[in-house]
Amino acid sequence: MAALGGLERVGPVARDSQLWSWVTTLDHKRIGLLYLGTSGVFFAVGGLEALLMRIQLARPESGLVSPGAYNALFTMHGTTMIFLVGMPVLFGFANYLVPLMLGTNDMSFPRLNAMSFWLLVFGGGLLYFSFVAGGAPETGWFSYAPLTEPSYTTGPGVDYWAAGLLVTSAGTIATAVNLITTIITRRAPGLDWFRLPLFVWMVLITSLLVVWAVPSLTGAQAMLLLDRTAGTRFFDVQGGADALLWQHLFWFFGHPEVYILILPAFGIISEVIPVFAGKSLFGYRFLVFAGIAIAFLSFGVWAHHMFAAGLGDVVNGVFSVASVVIAVPTGIKVFNWLATMWGGRIRFTSAMLFALGFVVMFVIGGITGVQFAMVPVDQQLTDTYYVVGHLHYVLFGGTVLAVFAGTYFWFPKMTGRFLDERLGRYHFWLTIAGANLAFFPMHILGLLGMPRRAYTYPDLAGWGLLNALETAGAVLMAVALLVFGWNIVVSLRRGAVAGPNPWEAWTLEWATTSPPPPQNFLVQPRVRSRRPVLDQPVAAGAGAVEAGDESGALDNRSPKDSIVGVLFFVSSEVIFFAALIAAFALYRSADAVSASRLDVMRTGLFSVALFSSSATLLIAGRALRGQRQAAFRWWLAATVLLGAIFLGGQALEFRTLVGDGLTPSRNVFLSAFFTLTGFHAAHVVGGLVLLGTVGLVSSRRAGEGRPTGTAFEAASAYWHFVDVVWVVIFTVVYLGSAS
Repeated sequence: MAALGGLERVGPVARDSQLWSWVTTLDHKRIGLLYLGTSGVFFAVGGLEALLMRIQLARPESGLVSPGAYNALFTMHGTTMIFLVGMPVLFGFANYLVPLMLGTNDMSFPRLNAMSFWLLVFGGGLLYFSFVAGGAPETGWFSYAPLTEPSYTTGPGVDYWAAGLLVTSAGTIATAVNLITTIITRRAPGLDWFRLPLFVWMVLITSLLVVWAVPSLTGAQAMLLLDRTAGTRFFDVQGGADALLWQHLFWFFGHPEVYILILPAFGIISEVIPVFAGKSLFGYRFLVFAGIAIAFLSFGVWAHHMFAAGLGDVVNGVFSVASVVIAVPTGIKVFNWLATMWGGRIRFTSAMLFALGFVVMFVIGGITGVQFAMVPVDQQLTDTYYVVGHLHYVLFGGTVLAVFAGTYFWFPKMTGRFLDERLGRYHFWLTIAGANLAFFPMHILGLLGMPRRAYTYPDLAGWGLLNALETAGAVLMAVALLVFGWNIVVSLRRGAVAGPNPWEAWTLEWATTSPPPPQNFLVQPRVRSRRPVLDQPVAAGAGAVEAGDESGALDNRSPKDSIVGVLFFVSSEVIFFAALIAAFALYRSADAVSASRLDVMRTGLFSVALFSSSATLLIAGRALRGQRQAAFRWWLAATVLLGAIFLGGQALEFRTLVGDGLTPSRNVFLSAFFTLTGFHAAHVVGGLVLLGTVGLVSSRRAGEGRPTGTAFEAASAYWHFVDVVWVVIFTVVYLGSAS
């Protein structure tokens, strides 16, 4: 560790500790710590909600908590742990570590990164504001429609649930796009795809899942919010809605969400185990391709959450097979971790203990998960406590234990101090004992028939004892978390000082000081292996990690950032519009009279204006690259004018329909029509604003002889996407309905 092939270390830099500097920070490391701290606060809140539920269920026929309050508790607990703890804590690690592991100085879009975090804070605050605004939601974290329709749930809780999660989801998608762009465009020289740390690979795959799965949920939530506030009828079964629409849209997100929560945990474990086993990771490429396979297969298993919904034997059979197959790449990962430890000199640090606990607990949860792939088993056990036990073994025994392992592993890098190992062992054993005591009896209760989401239960044989054991386990876990919190407080104040690489690890974050300086690296490192910090030949003059740009500061700019970012953002928008189009296709035949009133000819003429705007924009871009400023401005103005003409045509269509009494609240067809075309119109407005702003800036820079960059090309890509979406919408809505 004396020298890293010419990579210069950077000494500690004094940081402003004032609160305002944290509020306004753009440093990815501080934002990562803010994510971790915020998710820790929500974890404490969600844990308290769980403890209250367990106290209520400690004995039969308890009346400590009312049915409504209990419903609110399990709804907020589930929502908090999934959306305000699970994803944010993993994105916290990703924010902090990914740029360091890539050998760069920040995320591709630092301001977007900061905005994403504050969207999490605002969305979480909006969700919890429901407690004082008329009542928290009482519908479960999946809020099945039509039970969430105004006729069944009259309070404002569901409104806050949908609005709060729409805000947090926007921030989550933005963070995912930022991480994808950073990983694609900002890798250090020599850090090719199969030299990336496994954690970076899993973050990349997870981010792709977020981009392509979360928009299905946002589409469903947008429809639900419109039903509750604007009178649309997407989920109003009495008005002709399909009772399963919400379930399909929700679980298309919901099952990939399981892997969104576990794949980064796999990445953490894949970094911790090799270091403390003293061996390179066994089967690196198998682990990479297994992660890719899990992501791909996760989009084809959503309906196994709906085996009891009556989808039919063929559909159930297909999803059953897919649900079994997805266990194969997951099993590959477990065997690779075991093979990595085999023959190694294992150091049983707190981080390694939690990693080993993760492997055992996750395997138990995985085995019970495979059982749910069997349709008869699922139909027997669905909505029982067996499901609750499985879920907690996977998410607590999996994700949470991995987070603890990562915390003990990277705490010295983040703070410059070690966590106390003695307290860490207390934390580990209390956690393992508490988790198994709390979650294993749930499987037995499920087999005995105890339903989930029930605020009390009869005094049947064995039920009271098993529930009492679960409550005792929950108390043990609460004590373990207090030990963990105390460990953090004490270690921050007087923990043993850690050097740059106290664990003798080998990824690039260990090549800087602990904690890293604001700029991460003074010069661009070069990478020659998967273990850049340790695999440096002693006799050779060139090591695995070398200084790249010797001119000084590391340049964090990449001309590809904007294009890559917009393309992946657009891909998320494709899923969002697909959800809306699917709803329209489902309800297209619900009202033939209203469908016949759509003016295909007039809308077709206005559509020509929108389609033509793509051509004028291409000409404008060509003029900009050729430094022909006057031509650029004229063609850009023509593009904006054509977009405005299209919007005028849409406004005329809406006015005509509403004037004839064909409003969104009339039936499901009109709800789907106005929502789909209205969201597209909103995107057209946004695209025009973006084109105008970026176009004027690019024109000014070109006139000054400065590089125009790729911002205009990125904005153009978004506009072309808006045009392509309208091709699909016009075909499905106007031509399809007319036929």
